[in-house]
Amino acid sequence: MTERLTGWRFALFQAALAVANVVALSNVPGYTVLVPYAAGSLQGVNPSFGTWGTTDHMMGIVLGLPFARWLSGRYGERRVYVVAFMFYAFFSLACAWSPTIWFFVPMRFLLGLAGGVILPLGQALALGEIDEKHRSFGVAWWAVLSMAPFTLGVFMGGFWAEYAGWRMLFYSNIILGLPIAGIVAALLYGRPFKRRITRFDTVGFVLIFATLVGVQTILNQGNDFDWFGSPILVSVLVMVLVAFPAFVIWELGERHPVLDIRLFRHRNYAVATFCSLLGFLVIQGTLSVFIGQLQTLLGYTSSLAGAVYLIMAILAAPLVSIVHLLVKQMDLRYFASLNFIGFAVTLTWLGQYDKLASFDAIATPMLFFGFFLGTFFAPPAAIAVQGLAGQQLIRAAEELAMLRTAFGAYGITWQAVVQFRQTPAHQLELADHFGGRSYPSLDVMGALSDKLQALGMSESVARAQMARLMRQQAMLLGLDDAFFFGAVVFILLAAVVWLARPAPPARKPEPEPTLTQLEATELMEQP
Repeated sequence: MTERLTGWRFALFQAALAVANVVALSNVPGYTVLVPYAAGSLQGVNPSFGTWGTTDHMMGIVLGLPFARWLSGRYGERRVYVVAFMFYAFFSLACAWSPTIWFFVPMRFLLGLAGGVILPLGQALALGEIDEKHRSFGVAWWAVLSMAPFTLGVFMGGFWAEYAGWRMLFYSNIILGLPIAGIVAALLYGRPFKRRITRFDTVGFVLIFATLVGVQTILNQGNDFDWFGSPILVSVLVMVLVAFPAFVIWELGERHPVLDIRLFRHRNYAVATFCSLLGFLVIQGTLSVFIGQLQTLLGYTSSLAGAVYLIMAILAAPLVSIVHLLVKQMDLRYFASLNFIGFAVTLTWLGQYDKLASFDAIATPMLFFGFFLGTFFAPPAAIAVQGLAGQQLIRAAEELAMLRTAFGAYGITWQAVVQFRQTPAHQLELADHFGGRSYPSLDVMGALSDKLQALGMSESVARAQMARLMRQQAMLLGLDDAFFFGAVVFILLAAVVWLARPAPPARKPEPEPTLTQLEATELMEQP
């Protein structure tokens, strides 16, 4: 058996992989806070165009995960990891030098593809160097790291944007990434590996690519290009409607599928995956839309907006390190249901938000959002793998991670669509209400116009100012609707999770988890 790293080599190796994990994960939320800056710099496009850099990057991560399994089997985890990080640095440089959104978005996708290879291999390499009796601590440590992108990553992205320029996020990938690749290559140089050569499911990959990216393209561009009034989006929809059933049929007959849909025959896996996907759609979508609106609507600087998200770490970081132990002490359905209800309450609380730039109205609910975020991933993951073992277990973990990330990308655009579609309705309602059309005795628009004109504004300027204020409040009410939509989804999930079967009673002490089980656990609990 190959000797594991010890002493300072072990410490340096684990530190390098930890930083690598944070870097790769932080490029999703860390870029989201930069969207207003990036959109203005990339030929002054709408912020909604800048969001494509987040969603397409996440799709790249999704599609990179199958390559990680296949490539590491042929060439070894160390070699693939090092080469993937070199590509990660190259595509980061391409993103940093991008002059237009049309070049930037493909480079972001390729950056995500490299990140999708890096993330599972980094976890496998880290756990493989930890001795059996301490691997549970390793899982806890990596769980804490998984919360860093939602908190520290957003703050650092905001800091870079405000004080060093938004492109510095991508330069930092290079500054950190190349030394990480060198450290891993040097410490594991000459380490043998067991070659596993399997056929890559090329047809399945192309079909799932067409399905996932096609749906994401429709959601990305619908608001800006009139949905199915656009011939391009109609063509994409036809492609998705053909590719998805073809994918299902193909995968059912494939020996080494890129996505093993036969796992959904297991009731608990199907229920837990459904809950995890919809839950993460709301979480990722809400966090991403809110960070943009804090800046463009509520007037926060990017660093202050990042500080709002840093508040979540106070409860999320310690909880996520122990939650995989807590789930063993109670019925997982109770745990998951309580978590979903907690999210529903917190989102309803955030949905009462009605004051511009009111930090105190955000800070407290975000603290509780961090609490429930820290306890979200483990319960559905544990339910999903009940009754699974061996290769089926690791495949289930990979697929749950893939699909959850894809739905997180969908959530970013979906929550933006909810706000966008609700804003005109709220604006009309406000105009009717304050203009006296709903209640003739309540006509404050005329009085406000007179006051503004008394301050020196012309009638047209006063009307424009009132329209701007009304539009701003309507957008705020539309954002509240996105929160309320998330609350309704979580109430639904709190009931759906009870469709899962309870875990069978334990008749003997549980053995120590194997390396495969720990890798699967960490992969499923990774945001």
